[in-house]
Formats: sequence, C-alpha cells, structure tokens
Amino acid sequence: MHFNFDTIHSRLGTGSTKWSRYPQDVLPMWIADMDIAAPPAVLEALHQRLDQQILGYSVACNKVREAIVDDLWAKYAWRVQPDELLFLPGVEPGFNMALHAFVQPGQPVVLQTPNYRPLRLAPGHWNLPKIEVPFELSAEGEYFTPLPALRQALAGAGALLLSNPHNPIGKVFPREELLAVATACLDQGALIISDEIHAELCFDGRRHIPTASLSPEIAQRTITLMSASKAYNIAGLKTCFAVIQDPAIRERFNHARCGMVDSVSPLGLEATRAAYSQCGEWLEALVKYLQANRDYLLNAVQTRLPGIVMHAPQGTYLAWLDCSALGLDDPQQFFLQQAKVGLSAGLEFGDDSQQFVRLNFGCPRSMLEEGLQRMERSLQGV
Repeated sequence: MHFNFDTIHSRLGTGSTKWSRYPQDVLPMWIADMDIAAPPAVLEALHQRLDQQILGYSVACNKVREAIVDDLWAKYAWRVQPDELLFLPGVEPGFNMALHAFVQPGQPVVLQTPNYRPLRLAPGHWNLPKIEVPFELSAEGEYFTPLPALRQALAGAGALLLSNPHNPIGKVFPREELLAVATACLDQGALIISDEIHAELCFDGRRHIPTASLSPEIAQRTITLMSASKAYNIAGLKTCFAVIQDPAIRERFNHARCGMVDSVSPLGLEATRAAYSQCGEWLEALVKYLQANRDYLLNAVQTRLPGIVMHAPQGTYLAWLDCSALGLDDPQQFFLQQAKVGLSAGLEFGDDSQQFVRLNFGCPRSMLEEGLQRMERSLQGV
C-alpha cells in the first residue's frame, strides 16, 4: 500500500500551536508536531465515532486496552496486562503525577541534559531539587551516559526522569546502556519515570527497548509513559497511557490525580485503538520517510550549512544542531529574523551556551527543503 507523505496541508487559521506562534512569513520547525496527516485508518475511525453523535465522558474499553497490549507484545515482546494501563490526557501530567506521588520533600530528581523542557521544569513544580547529568559525546559522534556521574547523582535521589528515545538529541538507548542506567536506579532506590513517547520512531533498524521490559525487578520500579500522539500525529487528541506493573505503585499513582488530571476524550481513545491495531503498514512507511528526511537534512548540514554540526539522530523527528562555530549570540533568533525559520532555542533544553537549536524534520520533503534553503541564504552573509 502506498502512502503519500509529500502533501502539504495548510494549518494556518486552524488554531495550530505550531503555526500560530509566528507571523505567516515564518516557516515553523520548532514544536514536536508533524506536518503530516494522521493515518487514514485513524481518520476513518474518528469519522465512524463521530457518526454516533454523542461524545460523553468515556473510559478505555477492552478493545482499546487489548490493542495496546497486543502492540506492546508485537513490537517489544513486552508482556503487559490490560489492568496495568492507566489513561491520562498527556505524558506531561503523567510525570508530574509521579513526582508528586513518590518523591519526598528534599529528595533530588535526576535527569540527563539536554532534555525536554517540561521534564526539566517538572521537579520545580513540586519544590524538589534537581540534578542534571550532561550526556557526553563519543569520538564517533554518539551521545552516551557518563555512568559514574549518574550513579553519584542518584545517591539519595527520589527518581530519575528518563527520556527514551531522547528528546532533543534523538538517542535510542541500547540495551546495555539502558540496563546500566536502570540498575543504578535500583541500587540507589530511585524510581524510574520513563517518557517513551517517541518509542516507535527509530531509524537504521534500531528497535526501542521499554525500560520496564528489561527485567521483572526493573518493571516493579518503573512508571512508563507512552502515547500514539507522536508517531501517528494525534497529539491534539490529548491521550496517553501509563504502564505500571506494580499494583501498589499503580494505585498510588492513580490517586495522585488530585482532581487535576482528568479522564481522556472518546476521540482520543478511539484514535489510539485504531493507531495500534490498524496502522502498522502506515507506520513502517512513515519511519522510512522520516529516516530519508533525516539523511537529507544531515547531507544539507554537512554540505550547505557551514558552521553547523549535526550528529544524526537515531530516532524521533528532531535534530539537535550545534551552531557554536557560527559565532552568533543567539542562533535561534538569527534564523528567526534572517531566515524566517522558527526553531526551538537550545536554552529551553538546558543548553546554557545558547548555541544549539532544535529542528523538526517531521514534515513533507518540500517543506524541509524550503526551510534549509532559507537557512542557507541567511548564512551566506555571516
């Protein structure tokens, strides 16, 4: 079956967060939201649900739970029971609920940097101290965890906030490294809160490994947060699920809703069911398309954007670009003003040097080409 990811869908005037932030002459390539239509099977399922004409409060029925359970087994050989799933209106509420429920006042929360801004801000919401452990870069250009520094940071910590696949560097943790990170958490008694929202977007034949699938012992100390929102581009439907295999932790986590974290919409539940049960071929084609976009971007950076360094992301549709050699005070503002391209500023992810930007290449190829052409022209005068 052929799927066309090259179609441009105008999002101006639709209330899109991505397309509303900047004037219309700016090409937005910032927030993790693809400019690619949701799968046809998801859209058809939504149409059928709307035909029922009543959109009342909803719960996840057996079909939704079974679709997720079957998908987790098929993709990761991870055996999860239907009652081990809790549904939430987003990953962000999930990791905040976990911190509120399990980390005691004064206990540090550890995370690796650079990292997704809401993850970095989450400990502060609960007045918890935060310890950031920077990734290191190998001679081969791959980011890796400095395990001695991580173990030191975890001493006395309440939790590790893990991002895998990692946003913004696009790292897909290999089994050995992920196991070492999880073991360090177990040794120090720290809960693992694993944001795995980009799990299905891995390149070059890599396969995502859910942290909780590593061993029964690790599963009992892990809260896994997943969603169809990124891979199937349905983030606006605000539906996520937590996999919590320890009954006591699951109950305590659920009680942490505290009247603030509500149930999810019937449309989000139906889209999630359709995504996981009917869209395998579509997802396979999308990953190939995104990998080709990544390769096109990497080649463009190396040949047409002198002064920018990019280490090829292993997953996600996000590229972490090092602009240090350009000698700019603020690369994000430079490309916004001179190229009319809206990128995410590195400072949001913990880049104190303010020399990195994040670029979203989850878009039709012609849109990516346009953005790179604008950036190339803007650099010709630098």
